[in-house]
Amino acid sequence: MYDDVLYPTDGSEASMATLPHVVSQAHAFDARVHVLYVVNTTYARVGAGGGTNVNSLRERGEVVLDELAERLRGEDIDVVTRTREGDPHRKITAYAADETDMIVMGTRGRGGIEKYLLGSVTEKVVRTADVPVFTVRTPESDELASDDG
Repeated sequence: MYDDVLYPTDGSEASMATLPHVVSQAHAFDARVHVLYVVNTTYARVGAGGGTNVNSLRERGEVVLDELAERLRGEDIDVVTRTREGDPHRKITAYAADETDMIVMGTRGRGGIEKYLLGSVTEKVVRTADVPVFTVRTPESDELASDDG
């Protein structure tokens, strides 16, 4: 039913907590996993005037992709890794529409003002994806827990 599963990741704890579900879906359908890391160039602190260098984000993405590919291959899963740059939810849905049959991704459960201002990448993907989206509620990281009130 699903030959190619997309696992978008930003390397966060919440994203990594989704991995067992990705493995489960890949084994259940004997599917290839596409691990996608999107360098978020829409974030205000990225670029020439911001404090974050796009090259450092790309490098971080390569490290995350290499680690996940190794772990998935260790589970006897066929893996494809890709990096894209731009708006994460747009890049995820575009990649999924062209390359995969299903998306497996985590949601951090953000709330309050942060969700209002930033929105949720997962929420946007669920609303706009052309393929089914399997979401996994994952633990909030320490920095998010203090913002959720």
